[in-house]
Amino acid sequence: MKFIDEVQVSFVSGDGGDGCSSFRREKFVPKGGPSGGDGGKGGDVILISDSNINTLSSFRYKKVHKAENGQNGQNKDKYGKSGVDLIIKVPIGTIVSSLETNQIIVDMDQDKKKHILIRGGSGGLGNIHFKSSTNQTPTKFTRGSKGEQVDCKLELKILADVGLVGLPNAGKSSFVRKVSHARPKVADYPFTTVEPSIGTVDYSLTKTFTIADIPGIIKGASDGVGLGIKFLKHLQRTKILIHLIDSSHMHNDDITSKIIDDFDTINQELTLFSEDIYSKKNFLVFNKIDLWEGENIETFKRHLIKFFTDKKGFSKENIFFISCINNNGIKSLLDKISKFF
Repeated sequence: MKFIDEVQVSFVSGDGGDGCSSFRREKFVPKGGPSGGDGGKGGDVILISDSNINTLSSFRYKKVHKAENGQNGQNKDKYGKSGVDLIIKVPIGTIVSSLETNQIIVDMDQDKKKHILIRGGSGGLGNIHFKSSTNQTPTKFTRGSKGEQVDCKLELKILADVGLVGLPNAGKSSFVRKVSHARPKVADYPFTTVEPSIGTVDYSLTKTFTIADIPGIIKGASDGVGLGIKFLKHLQRTKILIHLIDSSHMHNDDITSKIIDDFDTINQELTLFSEDIYSKKNFLVFNKIDLWEGENIETFKRHLIKFFTDKKGFSKENIFFISCINNNGIKSLLDKISKFF
């Protein structure tokens, strides 16, 4: 199913049914009184968030969704049947905004959250309501009121505890596959990941947290280059960011410019997109250390730690070195992350 995270759609509640104007026509009752029943209420439009849905693709082709109208009242004091409510299921994290005012109507940020978006029209009154001491045979009745319409933007912002960012082929999807049950596509070419995925980490019997993997960020992403800009918004709700760096270029005691450039690219694009994103708790994770050449692995680590603490402001305890091939360092990283949940 194609991942869709933003749509424009119209919702219309049901019209109320009209009241009825009628009179009793029974044998031996020559002057029967009014007997017109009321019209039924129109159906409401109700939003419900559902954890089993992860995309807005169901709204891709159908742009108008209408609840059922109420039925008209009938003779013999019969009330019209109310219209059936329209239940709209959306993914958790869907923000519903008015296209007219650009104001947020509701944030569906919890599973099974229920929100009445618009109410159906009221049913009209039958002529039975207008009988009085001076008017025993009223013909007056009222029509049902029209339903409401609201034109909305639905925007999905994934709810995850941890956001994973990095350049294409940094190993983000491999990391998610390693630590969770999610199975994002993994291949040795850029932009293997073309849509966000969420993995649940079962850290212990009593503690779990979720990780969101988005397509790789490249230079210019905040201006629309590549795939990353489209999905950076999915990091806005996360509590922690993991900067995953491909460190396979370490081949001597010097920190290669490639590693520094990779970090600076991610850092710059996040800052340009939203300072709120970059102000989150950050971990710097160097991946693919199984490809480091030579025997001076600990020396490489010391040089990286010194550079990124002195020059980039990271604290030593938030810098990690991992390999998704041999699991090196992954447990220590998860231990650290779990303390925040």
